[in-house]
Amino acid sequence: MRRILLVLWIAIASVVAPIEASAFSHIVQPSETLAQIAERIYGSPRFESVLVGANALDVQGGSIVVPGMRLEIPAPGHHRVAHGEGWADLALSWLGSGDVPRADLLARSNKGVVWVPPTEGQEIEIPAVFTYIAADGDTVNAIAARFWGDGTRGWELNPYNGRDGAAVAVKRGEIVLVPMPELRLTEVGRTEARAAADRDGATAGTALDQQRRADADLPDLAADVKHGRYVRAVARGNRILMSSALTHPQLGMVHRELLEAYSALDDLQSAAEACAAWKANDPGASLDPARQSPKIIEACATR
Repeated sequence: MRRILLVLWIAIASVVAPIEASAFSHIVQPSETLAQIAERIYGSPRFESVLVGANALDVQGGSIVVPGMRLEIPAPGHHRVAHGEGWADLALSWLGSGDVPRADLLARSNKGVVWVPPTEGQEIEIPAVFTYIAADGDTVNAIAARFWGDGTRGWELNPYNGRDGAAVAVKRGEIVLVPMPELRLTEVGRTEARAAADRDGATAGTALDQQRRADADLPDLAADVKHGRYVRAVARGNRILMSSALTHPQLGMVHRELLEAYSALDDLQSAAEACAAWKANDPGASLDPARQSPKIIEACATR
């Protein structure tokens, strides 16, 4: 069986300013609950749903955490505007796309309008964005109600995710990016974010940048697999994996797509490795013979 050799390239981005806070990791302590973590870090237990969604804890109907578990904590970042930067430029750098929906979100989050550029030297806030994996029966309205507390705002998720503006239903397993402009860290949360950055050996700004670039690439990766562009999917998936700051849900989604792509390309060894990595990063990973092809079942059975 021939293996497919791919030449991978790395895009190197420069960090123009330090970030005060951004997405970071938290190690669950004895007796801690998600509600307690949300109240301490965000100031309200209602943001427990954000922690559940961002860490894919509910993929099998539960959201139990245990001591020692590593959670990814979505958080806003900050950036000082450089000369010539407009909202579209900033949205491209930080939110993965300079299209109007994301540029407009960034402008409105900083009390601006998309057609008037921010002031040079102004410090802006980059809204927290996390990746949600849709479940059976999900709709954009249900997702908006769950995370924003307002089911009538579901239509706002469509343009942000490049979906048909009139679409309501969301397919099981579909990747939905959920921006959280209202999410703020408490002083305790900011202290923990800084400590996490020191502990993990990377600046929070670098991690945030890498995670958001991955979020922007994930829908394209899923589309490549869906439409049978398997060689392109393998190249894109491995390029995403070059980032050192991906969250466990992000890693799980990338390896899940690579599993399908490698299986379709008859690369059983790589498919088996992707399956093992998917299961290691996604606590809800499971195989359904009615949904997965025999090749995928075979690949996962070898590990």
